Amino acid sequence: MIARAMSADTLAQRLLEGDRRALARAISLVEDDRPEGWELVREVYPHTGSAAVVGFTGPPGVGKSTLIAAVTRARRNAGRSVGVLSIDPSSPFTQGALLGDRIRLSEHFLDQGVFIRSMANRGALGGLSEAALQAALLLDAAGREDVFVETVGVGQAEIDIIDHADTVVLVLMPGSGDSIQALKAGIMEIPDVIVINKADNPLTDTMVREIRGVLSLAGPEAVSERGGGWRVPIVKTEAARGEGIDALVERLQEHRSHILAAGQLAERRRRNLRNEVLSIAAARMRRRLEEDLREDAEFQRLLEQVVDRRLDPASAATALLAAAG
Repeated sequence: MIARAMSADTLAQRLLEGDRRALARAISLVEDDRPEGWELVREVYPHTGSAAVVGFTGPPGVGKSTLIAAVTRARRNAGRSVGVLSIDPSSPFTQGALLGDRIRLSEHFLDQGVFIRSMANRGALGGLSEAALQAALLLDAAGREDVFVETVGVGQAEIDIIDHADTVVLVLMPGSGDSIQALKAGIMEIPDVIVINKADNPLTDTMVREIRGVLSLAGPEAVSERGGGWRVPIVKTEAARGEGIDALVERLQEHRSHILAAGQLAERRRRNLRNEVLSIAAARMRRRLEEDLREDAEFQRLLEQVVDRRLDPASAATALLAAAG
């Protein structure tokens, strides 16, 4: 136990000094749900809160990775260190990240000022794994000034990106059925900035009008529901050619300045951390419940009644909770 504590202390110190290998090891420990990983987060947590965390969400194929690579290039040119978390679909066999190579971010692999990590979403419906915020905290503690979180493209279910970011960017593209679906879904209430990528498409202007129409439903000034007084900007980009990236970076900086001036950053982070605490607690309670009930005869009896249509699932759940309580 003493050896483990000493090892964790050493790893924490190296992490706080910005050691890339220590950072990679720390994220692996958290992602694998190792006790020493969570202890490490506890150790370095007081040193977090400085990074600007930006979440990128949107349907598959809109170019989120290419966009993040372009924004990363711009931030590095400005002298800022960057951490990128790409939340990938899980392998149904290994639960590991399927898209871990991140070819579109390959230009940054040798840059010591950029740390890129792919994480599996482990089936999380919101597109983010339970460990995502913990990994973002570790990047923050390691001194990364900008942390970009990219969610798996799962459409309407990407709602929980709001629990992990100071600023949320919704990326869409013209002529995409998934993008049109996003216009109709609750996801349009999430973004602080909207990007239309691949904007050389002739349908771009039509999509801009459609988005403005949807945003106008929130009020005459298209105010974001997540930041009173902030008018959600629409930025057109061609990320593969680097077009529109400077304008996007300006909008990101403007949004951060806005929430800082309005005192909303601390409020937003408080809400995010509250939701994260509840999310981790719920996930751990579910795992504990599954383990406790795996061989439980009463639970099997309830399940058989549900299977036989003699008891509905909600009533079974109520009986289960009553027994557990």
